[in-house]
Amino acid sequence: MSLTKDERETFDRANLIKLAIENQKNSYAPYSNFNVSAAVLMASGKIYLGVNVENASYPCGICAERNAIFHAVQEGEREIVAIAIVGGPNYTIKEYCAPCGVCRQVMREFCDPQKMKVIIAKAVDDYKEMTLEKLLPESFGPEALK
Repeated sequence: MSLTKDERETFDRANLIKLAIENQKNSYAPYSNFNVSAAVLMASGKIYLGVNVENASYPCGICAERNAIFHAVQEGEREIVAIAIVGGPNYTIKEYCAPCGVCRQVMREFCDPQKMKVIIAKAVDDYKEMTLEKLLPESFGPEALK
C-alpha cells in the first residue's frame, strides 16, 4: 500500500519530528559531540530512523539522514516523501540542523525534489519546512543518466 497524494501532503509532521527527537539519544558522536537524528517517511507510509555514527577514522562514519535512507532502501523502499532532522551538541537541540551536501544528493536519488519535504526542527512545534529542490537547486538526478 502506498500513501495517497493527499496523505503525502497532510502527513503527521509532529509525529515525524517527535520520532527524530526521541531517536537522537541513539546517536554515536564521541568525537564531535554533535548528535543528529533523522526520521524519513517513505511512500509506503513506513518511517525509518537513523542517527549519525562516528568512527575514530573519521571518513568511516555516516550521517543520520543517509543512515535512515539506506535502511529504508535495504527494506525495498525507493521513494521518500519527507524527512525530519534534528541535531545539536551533547544531545541538545538548540538550532535548526540542515542536512549536509552529501545527504542532500542521496535524498535526490530517491524522490521528486519538487515534492519531497525536508523538515529541520528544534521542537515538535518549532520547525522549518522546504522542498529538496529549494535545498539542492539545479540538482543532478537519475534521469540525467537516461
